[in-house]
Amino acid sequence: MQFRHKIRKLVDGKSLASARKHTLRVLRPTRFQLETQRVIETIDPAGFGQIRQRYVVADPGADWPKYLDLDRWIGVNIRRIRQLELDVARPKRILDLGCGAGYFLYIAQLLGHSGVGLDIDRVAMFREITRLLGVRRVVQQIQAFRPLPSFGQKFDVITAFMICFNNHKMPGLWGVPEWEFFLNDLGKHLTPRGRVWLELNQEYDETFYTPQLKDFFQKRGAKIDEQKIILNPRHRAPVSTSPAAR
Repeated sequence: MQFRHKIRKLVDGKSLASARKHTLRVLRPTRFQLETQRVIETIDPAGFGQIRQRYVVADPGADWPKYLDLDRWIGVNIRRIRQLELDVARPKRILDLGCGAGYFLYIAQLLGHSGVGLDIDRVAMFREITRLLGVRRVVQQIQAFRPLPSFGQKFDVITAFMICFNNHKMPGLWGVPEWEFFLNDLGKHLTPRGRVWLELNQEYDETFYTPQLKDFFQKRGAKIDEQKIILNPRHRAPVSTSPAAR
């Protein structure tokens, strides 16, 4: 039984991927020590302290001030960096959709990458933190059937974490036509070998996508791991899976 278990682990895709990441980190050690406290030490303490005084609340719950907890959110974004292997990759151009406070892009910049964030401008705290961190941010709301703005460059990686722009937990939740338009538009901003990393939020029914939407993503060549959708939208399905958006 033990021998069979070991063989199964050897051929398991996740085990091979984990071994590959470990090997890359040994062969390409990062020039920046990617640890939570080390990242926090690079942030201007006086500037961040002033922002904290303006917006901190005793129990933020799910509200915006929760992102003032640097220990938690720097840690979360270090994990994202490692999942995307940006800690061992050569310099990449990154577009982060819904960039929030900009921690993900800030850490990527510490590793030698360049990035642009896209977000709405309803939370003054996010505006102040991204400015403090030196994260470039473009302001525009992502809406169904509306193209993204021109960024003047193409990106190697496009990310969107904790997605809400798909009308998350609201009427008019995006279906296949909306996602098809969105992915086709994303492809125009991506380099030929680039990739898109999407992380959907859970809906009221505790699912991340309908069976129809999952089938659509798979036909686009996506790798799906629960809420994570990883793909290159330039590689389209042979036949459109939905009516043309009008």
